Amino acid sequence: MIDPAYVQRMARYNRWQNANLYGVADTLSDEERRRERGAFFGSIHKTLSHLMWADRIWMSRFSSAVEKPQAGIPESVSLYPDWESLKRKRVAFDETIVGWADTLEPSWLVGDLTWYSGAQKREVTKPKSQLVMHFFNHETHHRGQVHCMLTQAGAKPYTTDMPALPE
Repeated sequence: MIDPAYVQRMARYNRWQNANLYGVADTLSDEERRRERGAFFGSIHKTLSHLMWADRIWMSRFSSAVEKPQAGIPESVSLYPDWESLKRKRVAFDETIVGWADTLEPSWLVGDLTWYSGAQKREVTKPKSQLVMHFFNHETHHRGQVHCMLTQAGAKPYTTDMPALPE
Protein backbone atom coordinates (compact mmCIF):
# COMPACT_ATOMS: atom_id res chain seq x y z
CA MET A 1 0.00 0.00 0.00
CA ILE A 2 1.24 3.48 -0.79
CA ASP A 3 0.83 6.44 1.52
CA PRO A 4 0.57 10.22 1.11
CA ALA A 5 4.35 10.61 1.56
CA TYR A 6 4.89 8.42 -1.53
CA VAL A 7 2.37 10.46 -3.53
CA GLN A 8 3.98 13.73 -2.41
CA ARG A 9 7.46 12.50 -3.38
CA MET A 10 6.22 11.33 -6.78
CA ALA A 11 4.40 14.63 -7.40
CA ARG A 12 7.62 16.51 -6.74
CA TYR A 13 9.61 14.11 -8.90
CA ASN A 14 7.04 14.55 -11.66
CA ARG A 15 7.33 18.35 -11.47
CA TRP A 16 11.14 18.20 -11.42
CA GLN A 17 11.36 15.90 -14.42
CA ASN A 18 8.81 17.86 -16.43
CA ALA A 19 10.87 21.01 -15.80
CA ASN A 20 13.98 19.08 -16.85
CA LEU A 21 12.58 17.85 -20.16
CA TYR A 22 10.65 21.00 -21.03
CA GLY A 23 13.74 23.07 -20.32
CA VAL A 24 15.83 20.97 -22.67
CA ALA A 25 13.07 20.80 -25.31
CA ASP A 26 12.84 24.60 -25.13
CA THR A 27 16.39 24.81 -26.51
CA LEU A 28 15.27 23.08 -29.72
CA SER A 29 13.55 24.73 -32.64
CA ASP A 30 9.83 24.20 -33.02
CA GLU A 31 10.62 22.13 -36.11
CA GLU A 32 12.86 19.80 -34.07
CA ARG A 33 10.23 19.43 -31.31
CA ARG A 34 7.64 18.50 -33.94
CA ARG A 35 9.89 16.18 -35.96
CA GLU A 36 8.43 12.68 -36.22
CA ARG A 37 10.93 10.37 -34.52
CA GLY A 38 9.15 7.01 -34.45
CA ALA A 39 7.99 7.16 -30.84
CA PHE A 40 4.50 5.99 -29.89
CA PHE A 41 3.07 9.51 -30.28
CA GLY A 42 5.61 10.51 -32.93
CA SER A 43 7.26 13.71 -31.78
CA ILE A 44 8.47 15.40 -28.63
CA HIS A 45 5.66 17.95 -28.82
CA LYS A 46 2.93 15.38 -29.42
CA THR A 47 4.17 13.17 -26.58
CA LEU A 48 4.27 16.10 -24.15
CA SER A 49 0.79 17.15 -25.30
CA HIS A 50 -0.49 13.62 -24.66
CA LEU A 51 1.05 13.62 -21.18
CA MET A 52 -0.61 16.92 -20.30
CA TRP A 53 -3.96 15.51 -21.43
CA ALA A 54 -3.42 12.23 -19.55
CA ASP A 55 -2.51 14.02 -16.33
CA ARG A 56 -5.70 16.06 -16.58
CA ILE A 57 -7.78 12.93 -17.25
CA TRP A 58 -6.37 11.10 -14.23
CA MET A 59 -6.51 14.10 -11.94
CA SER A 60 -10.16 14.70 -12.92
CA ARG A 61 -10.82 11.20 -11.62
CA PHE A 62 -8.87 11.84 -8.41
CA SER A 63 -10.17 15.34 -7.66
CA SER A 64 -13.47 17.06 -8.38
CA ALA A 65 -11.51 20.34 -8.58
CA VAL A 66 -10.00 19.28 -11.93
CA GLU A 67 -12.13 19.53 -15.05
CA LYS A 68 -12.07 16.50 -17.35
CA PRO A 69 -10.73 17.23 -20.85
CA GLN A 70 -13.32 16.70 -23.56
CA ALA A 71 -11.07 14.68 -25.84
CA GLY A 72 -9.76 11.17 -26.18
CA ILE A 73 -6.34 9.63 -26.71
CA PRO A 74 -6.28 10.27 -30.49
CA GLU A 75 -6.93 14.00 -29.96
CA SER A 76 -4.51 14.25 -27.03
CA VAL A 77 -1.53 14.89 -29.31
CA SER A 78 -3.04 18.04 -30.79
CA LEU A 79 -4.77 19.64 -27.79
CA TYR A 80 -1.84 21.97 -27.12
CA PRO A 81 -0.56 23.16 -30.51
CA ASP A 82 1.28 26.22 -29.15
CA TRP A 83 4.59 25.42 -27.42
CA GLU A 84 4.58 28.48 -25.14
CA SER A 85 1.04 27.77 -23.99
CA LEU A 86 1.83 24.08 -23.40
CA LYS A 87 4.84 25.03 -21.24
CA ARG A 88 2.76 27.42 -19.11
CA LYS A 89 -0.03 24.88 -18.68
CA ARG A 90 2.48 22.18 -17.70
CA VAL A 91 4.05 24.34 -14.98
CA ALA A 92 0.65 25.32 -13.62
CA PHE A 93 -0.72 21.78 -13.70
CA ASP A 94 2.34 20.37 -11.97
CA GLU A 95 1.52 22.75 -9.11
CA THR A 96 -2.05 21.41 -9.14
CA ILE A 97 -0.70 17.87 -8.79
CA VAL A 98 1.67 18.85 -5.96
CA GLY A 99 -1.15 20.71 -4.20
CA TRP A 100 -3.43 17.67 -4.47
CA ALA A 101 -0.69 15.40 -3.13
CA ASP A 102 0.05 17.75 -0.23
CA THR A 103 -3.57 17.61 0.97
CA LEU A 104 -4.18 13.92 0.28
CA GLU A 105 -5.66 12.06 3.22
CA PRO A 106 -4.47 8.48 3.82
CA SER A 107 -8.08 7.30 3.78
CA TRP A 108 -8.50 8.47 0.16
CA LEU A 109 -5.97 5.87 -0.97
CA VAL A 110 -8.09 3.05 0.47
CA GLY A 111 -10.78 1.51 -1.66
CA ASP A 112 -11.64 1.53 -5.32
CA LEU A 113 -12.30 4.10 -7.98
CA THR A 114 -14.83 3.48 -10.74
CA TRP A 115 -14.82 5.46 -14.00
CA TYR A 116 -15.79 5.09 -17.62
CA SER A 117 -12.72 4.33 -19.72
CA GLY A 118 -12.91 5.81 -23.20
CA ALA A 119 -9.94 3.65 -24.21
CA GLN A 120 -11.63 0.42 -23.06
CA LYS A 121 -15.20 1.60 -23.86
CA ARG A 122 -16.51 0.33 -20.54
CA GLU A 123 -16.75 1.10 -16.86
CA VAL A 124 -13.63 0.10 -14.91
CA THR A 125 -13.05 -0.32 -11.18
CA LYS A 126 -9.54 -0.50 -9.72
CA PRO A 127 -7.87 0.20 -6.36
CA LYS A 128 -7.11 3.91 -5.94
CA SER A 129 -3.57 3.21 -4.78
CA GLN A 130 -2.88 1.22 -7.96
CA LEU A 131 -4.28 4.04 -10.11
CA VAL A 132 -2.10 6.64 -8.41
CA MET A 133 0.95 4.47 -9.06
CA HIS A 134 -0.16 4.12 -12.68
CA PHE A 135 -0.61 7.89 -12.95
CA PHE A 136 3.03 8.53 -12.06
CA ASN A 137 4.33 5.49 -13.94
CA HIS A 138 2.57 6.63 -17.12
CA GLU A 139 4.39 9.97 -16.89
CA THR A 140 7.72 8.23 -16.37
CA HIS A 141 7.11 5.89 -19.30
CA HIS A 142 6.40 8.64 -21.82
CA ARG A 143 9.04 10.99 -20.38
CA GLY A 144 11.52 8.20 -21.10
CA GLN A 145 10.44 8.36 -24.73
CA VAL A 146 10.84 12.15 -24.71
CA HIS A 147 14.28 11.78 -23.13
CA CYS A 148 15.29 9.45 -25.96
CA MET A 149 13.93 11.82 -28.63
CA LEU A 150 15.74 14.76 -27.04
CA THR A 151 18.96 12.76 -27.08
CA GLN A 152 18.36 11.89 -30.75
CA ALA A 153 18.02 15.64 -31.40
CA GLY A 154 21.42 16.26 -29.79
CA ALA A 155 20.04 17.71 -26.55
CA LYS A 156 21.25 16.62 -23.12
CA PRO A 157 18.57 16.17 -20.42
CA TYR A 158 19.65 16.20 -16.79
CA THR A 159 19.59 12.97 -14.79
CA THR A 160 16.26 11.26 -14.17
CA ASP A 161 17.48 9.39 -11.09
CA MET A 162 15.11 9.70 -8.14
CA PRO A 163 17.95 10.05 -5.59
CA ALA A 164 19.03 13.25 -7.38
CA LEU A 165 15.62 14.89 -6.73
CA PRO A 166 16.34 18.22 -4.99
CA GLU A 167 14.81 18.37 -1.53
